[in-house]
Amino acid sequence: MAPQYAFGPHEDDVIIKHRLLTRTTTTRGEPPLKKLQKKFMSFALDVEKDADNYSDCERLYKGLLQEMTTFELPLLKTKAVIDANLREKENFNELQEEIRSQESKIERQHKEECEAIRRMVSLQQPRSETQKIISDLEKEIAALEAENTAGSRTLELRKKQFSLLLHVVDELQNTIEEEQKSLAEELRLAMEEHKNSLEDASGGSEAMAVD
Repeated sequence: MAPQYAFGPHEDDVIIKHRLLTRTTTTRGEPPLKKLQKKFMSFALDVEKDADNYSDCERLYKGLLQEMTTFELPLLKTKAVIDANLREKENFNELQEEIRSQESKIERQHKEECEAIRRMVSLQQPRSETQKIISDLEKEIAALEAENTAGSRTLELRKKQFSLLLHVVDELQNTIEEEQKSLAEELRLAMEEHKNSLEDASGGSEAMAVD
């Protein structure tokens, strides 16, 4: 009986990609940016109240700072991973060039060996006396060709795997940059709104004092 899985291969890829982009460890976890937004909105709403709630505001402010620190740490770690992957990409490109050069060298060497073997075969005595030698040489040629084919397939597989990794890293870096820009813009707008509210409240108080 075939094993049963909760998710198929396609669904697994989607879930893993989503976790990388949102930095959540489970499919039910709340994204860190959402938690930070809730903390900020709670603080902003409490600040706008007219009640004497300085202690609550201070508590919410400390909670917001803590959440921002918690949100920043994965970003720093992710940036370090991205930097490391970029360095690895450069190393991979250098290694790839070296592998290509080595492959060309090995291919030329194999061709020279095959040609030498063929010339040797052509110079042998009558076929009835050298059949075993010819058979052994043909097996050696086939083994060299198979070795060259296997090496090419392995290199192609490594190229595809690394290309997929680089694609995910690029998407992750773009998402982090967009989140940082969005968070900065939200914080700036909230602070401007709070400042305007304070200025409006101050203007109302001055008008009452003049009356």
